[in-house]
Amino acid sequence: MALERSDVEKIAHLARLGLNDGDIPSTTDTLNNILGLIDQMQAVDTQGIEPLAHPLEATQRLRADLVGEANHREAYQSIAPAVQDGLYLVPKVIE
Repeated sequence: MALERSDVEKIAHLARLGLNDGDIPSTTDTLNNILGLIDQMQAVDTQGIEPLAHPLEATQRLRADLVGEANHREAYQSIAPAVQDGLYLVPKVIE
């Protein structure tokens, strides 16, 4: 399926692209090349081939699950206006 000039103009209008008259022939060629590549890919027999989640079938390296930060709870709560049982106390705003 080859696109013609009128097809490209219609596609450009629908996509709200402003193409100059000089750009239409090169755009037509580019779109025809893309459609040709799609036709080639669709012609390949993929029967019996499982889909891949990643083209390299790579696995992610995981780091060790270790605590990386110190507990600063006491320092943060020491400057709070009101604390009770390890929780911050705030004034009631909804009645």
